[in-house]
Amino acid sequence: MIYLKTLLNVIDNSGAQVVECIKVLRHGPRNFAKVGDEITVVVKKARPLQAEITGQAANNRVKRRDICRAIVVRTKSPFRRPDGSVVRFDDNACVLVNKSGDPLGTRISSVVAKELRDLEFNKIVSLAPKTF
Repeated sequence: MIYLKTLLNVIDNSGAQVVECIKVLRHGPRNFAKVGDEITVVVKKARPLQAEITGQAANNRVKRRDICRAIVVRTKSPFRRPDGSVVRFDDNACVLVNKSGDPLGTRISSVVAKELRDLEFNKIVSLAPKTF
């Protein structure tokens, strides 16, 4: 479960490394995010800008203190799947997206949850090396 002020790892190549949740974009009374929910984040730690990066990757680079939207792809809190199994990841992770839901980065570096495919985040699932 991702609450206000939770720190998350960014697993794409958008330039951010660590972000902090500042708003959970959810309808309903719950104030936490789980896998597949959209959140608003602020970049706390970013990779330094490199001069040799060109093309689309350069346009979508984020810097420290930028405010972005993100999709939660892994949570440390265990959650139950419809088949009865319980899944728990080692860390909280997210992928930065734009307003229309497309990822800012062109690559995803690690595993994402299988639930993203059911929630129609097919672009994120196709970029990921593995779904678990």
